[in-house]
Amino acid sequence: MQQHHHYTGLTDSEVLESRKKHGENILTPPEKESLWAQFFEKFTDPIIIILLVALVLSIGVSFYEYFAGHEGKGISVFLEPAGILVAVLLATVVGFCFELSANKKFEILNKVNDDTLVKVIRNGNICQITKKEVVVDDIVILETGEEVPADGELLETVSLQINESTLTGEPVAKKTVNPEHFDPNATYPSNHALKGTTVADGHGIMKILKVGDASEYGKVYEGSQIDSSVETPLNKQLDRLADLITKTSYAIAILIIAGRLIVYYGWGDAFDWILFGGYLLKTIMIAVTVIVVAVPEGLPMSVTLSLALSMKRMLSTNNLVRKMHACETMGAATVICTDKTGTLTQNQMKIYQTNFYGCDNTINTDTESGKIIAESISVNSTAYLDFSDKTKVKVLGNPTEGALLLWLNEQGINYLPLREDAEIVEQLTFSTERKYMATVVKSSLLDKKILYVKGAPEIVLALSKNVPVAKEEIDAQLLQYQNQAMRTLGFAYQYLDSDDSCIKEGVLTNNLNLTYLGIVAISDPIRKEVPEAVRNCLDAGISVKIVTGDTPGTAKEIGRQIGLWNENEPEIHHLTGAEFATMSDDELRERIVDLKILSRARPMDKQRLVQLLQGKDQVVAVTGDGTNDAPALNAAQVGLSMGDGTSVAKEASDITILDNSFSSISRAVMWGRSLYQNIQRFILFQMTINVAACLIVLIGAFLGTESPLTVTQMLWVNLIMDTFAALALASLPPNEKVMKNKPRKTGDHIISKPMAKGILGVGIAFVVLLFGLVQYFKHASIESLTDFSFTDFVSNFFNFGSGNGLSPYELSLFFTIFVMLQFWNMFNAKAFMTGKSAFRLLNKCSGFLLIAVVILAGQWVIVTLGGEMFNVVALKLSDWGIIIAATSIVLWIGEIKRLFPLHSEMKI
Repeated sequence: MQQHHHYTGLTDSEVLESRKKHGENILTPPEKESLWAQFFEKFTDPIIIILLVALVLSIGVSFYEYFAGHEGKGISVFLEPAGILVAVLLATVVGFCFELSANKKFEILNKVNDDTLVKVIRNGNICQITKKEVVVDDIVILETGEEVPADGELLETVSLQINESTLTGEPVAKKTVNPEHFDPNATYPSNHALKGTTVADGHGIMKILKVGDASEYGKVYEGSQIDSSVETPLNKQLDRLADLITKTSYAIAILIIAGRLIVYYGWGDAFDWILFGGYLLKTIMIAVTVIVVAVPEGLPMSVTLSLALSMKRMLSTNNLVRKMHACETMGAATVICTDKTGTLTQNQMKIYQTNFYGCDNTINTDTESGKIIAESISVNSTAYLDFSDKTKVKVLGNPTEGALLLWLNEQGINYLPLREDAEIVEQLTFSTERKYMATVVKSSLLDKKILYVKGAPEIVLALSKNVPVAKEEIDAQLLQYQNQAMRTLGFAYQYLDSDDSCIKEGVLTNNLNLTYLGIVAISDPIRKEVPEAVRNCLDAGISVKIVTGDTPGTAKEIGRQIGLWNENEPEIHHLTGAEFATMSDDELRERIVDLKILSRARPMDKQRLVQLLQGKDQVVAVTGDGTNDAPALNAAQVGLSMGDGTSVAKEASDITILDNSFSSISRAVMWGRSLYQNIQRFILFQMTINVAACLIVLIGAFLGTESPLTVTQMLWVNLIMDTFAALALASLPPNEKVMKNKPRKTGDHIISKPMAKGILGVGIAFVVLLFGLVQYFKHASIESLTDFSFTDFVSNFFNFGSGNGLSPYELSLFFTIFVMLQFWNMFNAKAFMTGKSAFRLLNKCSGFLLIAVVILAGQWVIVTLGGEMFNVVALKLSDWGIIIAATSIVLWIGEIKRLFPLHSEMKI
């Protein structure tokens, strides 16, 4: 209890001067990107950039062909650039729309209510103003349940306890103006109150020192808005893939130009500039065609679809994804920095154990001891319970007192009738100076006047004269609880005569005869699923670090309970916020990889830790629910906020865990890794097509023959079919076995060595087969595949004579065989690097099978009805059967290979 003073506060003129000098008590909202800027940002994707280059080249070629008046082509020459443009727009618009939709859902989270009324002293009077009108040097009156409007120094406190969990994770911080009772280990000074925190108990008066952006809350809010511009692992890998495609396509183009020039000069004819000019122009056109063909037009769309589909499906596992890249980036995470309160723990204080002496620790209100315990907890308290939410009882007031009321409620006893029926005669609320609370009541339950006392066990024990057990036993129990970082309360009572007075000058008198009832241990229990989820992450090669504003003892105990810390753990694996702040970046880089716990951490400490880990090539995911977590959530490659976290934390995050469960985070890792595998499978599938198409054009360039595949046919393969294939592969269910693998390295290429072997090997095999078919069709008149002769096929393979050319029916056969080879290869891509059959779990892949049927049906429709647009004619049903059966050998060869896998191909 502090001595009261008379405060006059600021005058009206001083208010205006202070506001002019220090600014208003509002947070400056971040500048939001315009919708156009957000849309054009999608065009910075490396593969999209390659497509744009290919689009420009394709437009140039199309204009040349159109104005050169190539016979029979007309406006159809613009189909290829139109197709590429559609691919670009689909990939960018789909991604933009999905993220725009997610952002709209989150906009409400950033609304801050600045119109809450606050009691201040101005011009010598107590008045109410809105929170945003508070200025530096204002004198503010704080009451229980109110939010602190700005940062300031406390002038008076009466039993003041403040919930600082939004800034430090600490649910109750005891505040005082007496220097003797200051907590030297507190994250923020014991005589300061901070904006955004709430008064849990007691009341006080404070002088405002900082408002708006200058407050600690403002600094955290600003830190959560800074664009960290951290490039995701997938973006880096796609950059490298784009670079590979660019260099390879340019190299092939240069090879074509050089090779054809050598062939031209090798003819030995008299040099003619006009003929040479025409030949050179045609050569350049072929080279440009190779560049266009080499670009996987469907890849951006497929990646976008994969991310969008996963974004939607992850919602079913309580992961609300706001930013699409986060779906996959979680799979690349090497470190998870997790907050303690509300993430690892339930963020609700609960009774861990009761030790009431002389009874069996259960409440039986038919016995005297049971009545005393129930009434003591009910009346000697300032907390309340809110039962309005049917799913969860909410504590109003002091969380520690709330834990006692919750325990009573679990025993089937409603505290409220007991409190209302007892007449309170005198009461001393809890204070940091006394360290106890005392209430004198006229008990209707016991029909007596009783004094109830609760507080720090050692203080209450010292006040008690009647102790049922030895002091050593009590000390041993307290030491056990303290080693487990639990809060403890001691209880005592005394029957009083009607005229007895036991409270004098704000303390209990010395002539009391208190009976010690016992002690209670209280904790914020860990969530039941956390230990197993943490173990899953550790088994998956992901380092887990606890970063909390709580005490070292509490942080280590939570670490022990979740399997992250043990008694023999070297202290080098732990740092306090104070130690962390004094160390240089170079010193910390030597410690942070092995660091397991950072206690007493301030908000910007968490952000610094994340950035230092990223400097060590770590992919960092951060979990948290408080405003203090926002800067780190924003700086991480993936920020995960809790569903019941603060709006600032949610705004800074990429994913919101709706059920507040750490196990949902490990599921997000599984989803991310499975999604990455699916993207790899699609790249394997599509790059095989592109390699085959490039080699066909390359061979045709040297043999002087045109490609048997038309532009519209390639658009079907590269856009429509590939998009369906992307959907099919993205629809594959997540594989729990990926959690047994270690995280991929940030320097890994997205095309692994087994993938490269598969792409080149299968692509070349397809080209050999397709080249043989072209040679065979050129020298044989095929009207049905029933007339196919393998002997003629082999004998004509190296027959480079002009032949009869390819008839429309033969071109349709070639196109359909080309597509069906890719169709069956899609099944191989599905099973790639699993070591399992492609038919395994097909019953759980209904989406894959459905899309496969759609692709097959689409090919039939195009060949049967496509006509001149696709340069095809309808095929006989017998030929369809032969093609489907014959090309399925691609799948059967894959099945045989998977039956006898090489050791290096057992898993991705």
